[in-house]
Amino acid sequence: MEDRTLVIDRVSVGLGESEQVKLNVSRLPSGDPVSIQSYVFRSNQPGPTVLIMGGLHGDEINGIQIVRKILEDKVLNTLISGSVIAIPLLNVFGFINYSRDVPDGKDVNRSFPGSSTGSLASRTASVLTKKVLPNVDVAIDLHTGGAERYNYPQIRYTKKDEKAKKLAEAFGAPYMIEKPWITKSFRKTANQMDISVIVYEAGESVRLDGYAIELGVAGIKRSLKSLGMISEAPKMNHEIRSFTSTGWIRSSEAGLFTWTKQSGSFVSKGEQLGVVHSPHGDRTKRILAPKSGYIIGHNNASVVHNGDALFNIAYP
Repeated sequence: MEDRTLVIDRVSVGLGESEQVKLNVSRLPSGDPVSIQSYVFRSNQPGPTVLIMGGLHGDEINGIQIVRKILEDKVLNTLISGSVIAIPLLNVFGFINYSRDVPDGKDVNRSFPGSSTGSLASRTASVLTKKVLPNVDVAIDLHTGGAERYNYPQIRYTKKDEKAKKLAEAFGAPYMIEKPWITKSFRKTANQMDISVIVYEAGESVRLDGYAIELGVAGIKRSLKSLGMISEAPKMNHEIRSFTSTGWIRSSEAGLFTWTKQSGSFVSKGEQLGVVHSPHGDRTKRILAPKSGYIIGHNNASVVHNGDALFNIAYP
């Protein structure tokens, strides 16, 4: 929490000011630049600096749309305290190519803290780590499921980070899940810099989901209100369920997959969740719940292989 000038890549933004800052990352083989558009909003009153970010994985477009709507609706133009740095799209190359990764197949979210002389993924991570994160107190990172997997709207936070837990409660997604860090992830690097991060997971990659977007916009508003940064936010009209244990059910057969239970459903031990059929009509494998819990994610792929993740279950 501070009242000094905020500086991003040599651009200074004082209290009560707003700026658009373009962060240069690299160049494509064509010579075209790869840059990250960031938007800085500051109130006249000191307070926390919050990073709201979408598109860390380029094909996860719900988060991009959420930040875009926050900007379009001018939610951040009348902050009553603190500052917000909004980045609708971090992984520009992935977005252009409908991919979560960059040209060499590397995942930006496994490349932190990054290097200014490394791969495109590492350079992207480095720009965020060195030029943006030193200003940040709290971050809201927006994601979807990947590889045809759908995530029911959920907030993830780090164990023992009480600030993140309180922000997750304020966000108000239907499911709240305690998750450990992942090596070289944005969340781990931010935590090492004493930044509390919550991760909103909702929907499926390369597919806009109105329900996920609506909940995401409302959740960001509630989060900002809980920090005393805006005066109004939508009320929650759903129950929040909290979990510390989750696990994937994987296919023991290859073939044509059909789910009969979808994300958001409570399932009892032994209940059928879906079936995998042999394309030749000679085998059918029923997928059963190993114990009771809530489905927080499911696979929408019609054709699956042995070992493919089919259902992500959270256990009370």
